[in-house]
Amino acid sequence: MVEKISCIARKAGIEIMRIYNGGLKLNAYKKLDTSPVTNADLFSHKVIVYYLKNLTPEIPILSEEDITTWRKCRDGSCFWLIDPLDGTKEFLLRNGEFTVNIAFIEYGQPIMGVVYVPVYNVLYAADNGQVWKINARGERINIAVRMSHYPTIVMSRSNFCCDQYKLYNFLNRLKDYKIVNIGSSFKFCLIAEGSAQFYPRFSCTKIWDTAAGHVIARTAGAVVNDWNGNPLHYKNINQSFLNPGFQVSLY
Repeated sequence: MVEKISCIARKAGIEIMRIYNGGLKLNAYKKLDTSPVTNADLFSHKVIVYYLKNLTPEIPILSEEDITTWRKCRDGSCFWLIDPLDGTKEFLLRNGEFTVNIAFIEYGQPIMGVVYVPVYNVLYAADNGQVWKINARGERINIAVRMSHYPTIVMSRSNFCCDQYKLYNFLNRLKDYKIVNIGSSFKFCLIAEGSAQFYPRFSCTKIWDTAAGHVIARTAGAVVNDWNGNPLHYKNINQSFLNPGFQVSLY
């Protein structure tokens, strides 16, 4: 199944790159919450939903671009949770830091996930206790978290930290570190492959922003908990679709 989901993510990425590279005209809009959406988001959504419905017609799909099934997803035992283009702001800034996220949720936990980074043609996947990366040359590489005496902290590029006191306390735990600002669920993947060690998030996120990266980081050996020490979960869905603040770390 995960191989089929990886193919779907790549197909969605092709549609995104057609617009990113100028093959199709870019159309951008603002949603009611003022967040941006483009025709690349919508094309990717249509591709993913089309193939998922053919692959698993009985399993509901919750997408950032179609939330109409949220009650069915909440009340059932499993569902697909997707972000067709995570990092729309990064897409519009043309910095390459956007991803396609597809996760399978069972009893509130992400148990399979794929994150595809179209600009770099790199795909991360986790399923059945295994996690790997497929690089631009098509090589499959098993990945795992890696400790560092000089840890890298990845933080969102587009969302400033809303609580400087909490950030100060977090950074005060570490002696030497560097901070890298980067967009999208790519941050989870950098921790999973050992390129970074911490990802603190003090503001809320949407559940489709985290689920695929969550299972990839967790399977690679990271901990993905809210600031009270509880694992993120995806069962009690409501119409806000919000996660609390959280941290991804090695312990």
